[in-house]
Amino acid sequence: MNIYETVQQLTEKAVTVGLIQLEDRIYVRNQILSLLNLEGFSLTNQVSTDKDIPTLLEELIEYACEHGVIEDYFDAKEILGSKLMNTMMPLPSAVTRHFYDLYKKDPATATNYFYELSKNSNYIQMKRIEKNIEYKVETEYGQLDITINLSKPEKDPKQIALEKEMKTTNSTYPKCLLCVENEGYAGRIGHPARSNHRIIPVPLEDETWYLQYSPYVYYNEHCILLCEKHRDMKISKDTFIRLLGFVERFPHYFIGSNADLPIVGGSILTHDHYQGGNYEFAMAKAEDEITFACDRFANVEFSTVKWPMSVLRLKSKDKEELIEAGDHILQAWRQYSDPGVDILAFTGETPHNTITPIARKRNGKYELDLVLRNNRTNDEHSLGIFHPHADVHHIKKENIGLIEVMGLAVLPARLEMELGEIVRYLIGEQNAINPIHQSWADELKSCNPTKENVQDLVKTEVGKKFMRVLEDAGVYKRNEAGQAGFRRFIEHIKS
Repeated sequence: MNIYETVQQLTEKAVTVGLIQLEDRIYVRNQILSLLNLEGFSLTNQVSTDKDIPTLLEELIEYACEHGVIEDYFDAKEILGSKLMNTMMPLPSAVTRHFYDLYKKDPATATNYFYELSKNSNYIQMKRIEKNIEYKVETEYGQLDITINLSKPEKDPKQIALEKEMKTTNSTYPKCLLCVENEGYAGRIGHPARSNHRIIPVPLEDETWYLQYSPYVYYNEHCILLCEKHRDMKISKDTFIRLLGFVERFPHYFIGSNADLPIVGGSILTHDHYQGGNYEFAMAKAEDEITFACDRFANVEFSTVKWPMSVLRLKSKDKEELIEAGDHILQAWRQYSDPGVDILAFTGETPHNTITPIARKRNGKYELDLVLRNNRTNDEHSLGIFHPHADVHHIKKENIGLIEVMGLAVLPARLEMELGEIVRYLIGEQNAINPIHQSWADELKSCNPTKENVQDLVKTEVGKKFMRVLEDAGVYKRNEAGQAGFRRFIEHIKS
């Protein structure tokens, strides 16, 4: 590898995608040379290349490892890569100013600019994301999205050893992965590099929140809206105010929140945040099922949704009345028990009921989808009564958060290899598979799969397993007893 050629190609590629202007290339080149401990530069004639920015960046990082600029472990490489890309990034104030200049003309143009910037700067790791296995499966609830998450690299032994040596203290900075202080933070062992990270301030109800994109997007324009303050997540009336305020400002996006209790919540409950994006999930496309009215909210349409989980959909042109209606349901659900269908609001003083809310604007109306959640456990279901049950753990054992609730499965990387083994087992090319899948694989054998259809069969059956996961997480089952219980709750909120 000619290091000067790679540096030159990277700067030229940055000009091509609009990260920097032609006049910036010498300045940027010198910043890159400094980070690589290079004191000189030799122009080459081989400027044109088909390589993309992530590939060129990897070559520079490889050079840095080989020449002792950095040590060869994951976080050190991530930190250098982020610093290299930051040489091409505008200051946060410039990003924000340009974003809102575009926003005045069209909110979608503004978010498109910010999304492209986040991808071109390699903050959104598109090359890694492309490794994910993604497909759709048709079910009685519509097309569910299946993703086997292969985008996050596995840590090497040296990285793991270094993380064990690190000590966390009350003065840890930034306090978590979602804090505003991550913007421009170089990173350290066990905390991701964020030199090339930018966030956009979004005023919401006397507070400042910040818009960013997920580094490992699971769907189009997968964004995160995070609170300026490091505080625990809590679903409240203020949540509905913020969610609907956001879609009023960005009507081409949906926005939702994970629930605020363990088991049914997301992976980060210690920082108040939401997730959104420019994507229509299967749940958003699901049909209304039972429609009803509530006299005190005359301008709000109410319905249940044909979905494996228990969803109340509220629609209105009146945003303020919709907020009040959402809060009414939240407060009613917090206190509601129905032992006949295993729903208890409290064990002693420990609460179990909460909501996963999603907001959008559609056909001139605001919408709130309120997904009823309960995190109670018992002896039979120690991980959660309304959590994936043991017979589907071989596919999905983790919490069912906002993204899964809406119909996108985020499945563990181990399944890439394990499902390949099952395919070979089903067509007689392999005799043994992971025992956790044995009974399921034997069931699939009864379908008499062939080499031509076995791949599609396994994909379809994984989709059906995910559908089962969602049905397990539904508080009101889609049977006679469950739906009768749902109707009892509807009568309760109408009274």
